[in-house]
Amino acid sequence: MTDPTRTPPTASLEGIAEFDFGRAARRGYPEAVLCEGKTMEHLVAIAREVGAHQHSNGHEPLGTILFTRASTDQAQAVCRELPGAAHDPVARMVAWPGPVPEPSGGTVLVLCAGTADIPVAREAWLTARHLGRPAELVVDVGVAGLHRVLARVDQIAAASAIVVVAGMDGALASVVAGLASAPVVGVPTSVGYGAALDGLAPLLSMLNACAPGVAVVNIDNGYGAGHLAAQIAATG
Repeated sequence: MTDPTRTPPTASLEGIAEFDFGRAARRGYPEAVLCEGKTMEHLVAIAREVGAHQHSNGHEPLGTILFTRASTDQAQAVCRELPGAAHDPVARMVAWPGPVPEPSGGTVLVLCAGTADIPVAREAWLTARHLGRPAELVVDVGVAGLHRVLARVDQIAAASAIVVVAGMDGALASVVAGLASAPVVGVPTSVGYGAALDGLAPLLSMLNACAPGVAVVNIDNGYGAGHLAAQIAATG
């Protein structure tokens, strides 16, 4: 980890943001930018400041900056300000610089219960990869067909951290935790019919998992899950 005193702690964008440029030095990972809810003007100003800082002499490299929950228009605006950024429209994520860093540490396995959960699962998977972990994404292994997840037992056993993304009843987190020695990070999604209550039902199900070793992030929070899993797997 670099010396945090060598990097300015914040950059003040008057009335917009105090970007935490010291976070990478303090924690090993830079600040991410939540695009949802920001005006285009504010987002462009932040992206411009990020680019200016990264290219300034005497500043420590920030690492990969992730822009999450980006609409198509927001992503295009960020990419114009930061040439070389990578946009994943399914995950609604922009990463700058774009190339995935050379992986180190243990493997993060992201298990996605259903096809409708893919956007959140990709957000978790890409976050882990851009934070420097080898990561694998497995799609459509929900509990409605247990043979599908049982066919992945070897992958589950080999992972250093596992992210389980599921809507509906959210039961996949308990099933996987019963098979895994690694910690499981549950991500409830807002996928489901009325009584799923936009993700509240799978959230409560995951919080009440009878298998130990399950931690749960907020509904649809793929970024938070990928980040936590990357930290868990940092040392393999």
